Amino acid sequence: MAEVATDKRERRERLEDILVVDCDVHVHESPKELIPYCEMPWRVALENIKDVQEFYLDIPGFSPGTTAYEAKFPTGQEATRMVHTASQMRRELHEIHVDIGILFPDHFLKLPVISQGDYASALARAYNAWLLEEWCSPENGLLGCILACPQDPEDAAREIEKYSGEPGMVGVFLPCAGLERLWGHRQYDPIYEAAQEADLPVLMHSVTVIHPVFPFNTQGFETEFGRHICSHTFSMMANIVHMITTGVPVRYPGLRVAVTEAGISWVPFLMHKMDKEYIERRREVPFLQDKPSTYLKKMYFATQPVEEPENLADLVTMMRLYDGEENTIFASDWPHHDFDHPQKVYQIPFTNEVRRKVFGENALKLFNIDASGRRLNLRG
Repeated sequence: MAEVATDKRERRERLEDILVVDCDVHVHESPKELIPYCEMPWRVALENIKDVQEFYLDIPGFSPGTTAYEAKFPTGQEATRMVHTASQMRRELHEIHVDIGILFPDHFLKLPVISQGDYASALARAYNAWLLEEWCSPENGLLGCILACPQDPEDAAREIEKYSGEPGMVGVFLPCAGLERLWGHRQYDPIYEAAQEADLPVLMHSVTVIHPVFPFNTQGFETEFGRHICSHTFSMMANIVHMITTGVPVRYPGLRVAVTEAGISWVPFLMHKMDKEYIERRREVPFLQDKPSTYLKKMYFATQPVEEPENLADLVTMMRLYDGEENTIFASDWPHHDFDHPQKVYQIPFTNEVRRKVFGENALKLFNIDASGRRLNLRG
């Protein structure tokens, strides 16, 4: 269990001397970038919007955003910052002491809100091909996650099988924004089966949207302040509850599951709440072989956006409540404007042993890679 560094004689290791695996780094895909990788007729659709003005995570016909719902004012450059090349990404991650970066998309965080299933699948296929060719390189410390299109789980499973033998692909990204059916639904079983067979973890990542499905029916909020508080965290909670209450961890006992960009303060609450409900309603989930917290503690939880209490030792206590020493992983959300510099997590009063686990060692277990980013027991 996580402990505060109580021994005054223990010298805190320098951040520069610790292996840092950043489990949430964002590349920037665009219609123009994906045109060469997209098949017809959807390539024509990308050509039609390649010069459309782009807002932050918001391109009509590609990643519909809040532009249609509220006034649009100029923003500072920091709110629209992007990374366009692998060399730029490697240089910038080096500057913040990140050794290995796990790559997620920008715009396709919102892939589930695309209403045309065939188009969404074509975009996912194009993105995966582009990501592997332009970005992924274990030698460069940049590793990708295969984008699983929820609109077509069978096609997503084929994508996982296609890239399962690629050294640069180390996980499967499950987008969570605006899902019509949460990730516990049996329609997604082909994705889980393929991921388990490939020994690739699945990583859920959300983003703030306005969409008429729980928990993204956030149109009642007048501010992004309100929407952002609810969107990421509630989405993760809803999906985890659904996965456990439909038996995903039971059907796929070898599947590793991680959560990114939701912080960690909600994890103890969810664990205790689920266990309490299990005591009263376990007849509804007879397939569960143990209380829900047992399955939840086997999942991994990324730090970003890390909570910042006045007493940072409270975070150590919070992690202790869900045995977080073994399943908490570092994430920065680079290069988004609200990213967490590694120094923010470094300041938490962990022991050196726990700090090494959170910054890198737990991620090595999650992705089954070594400290140089090479996949262990690579299949395919």
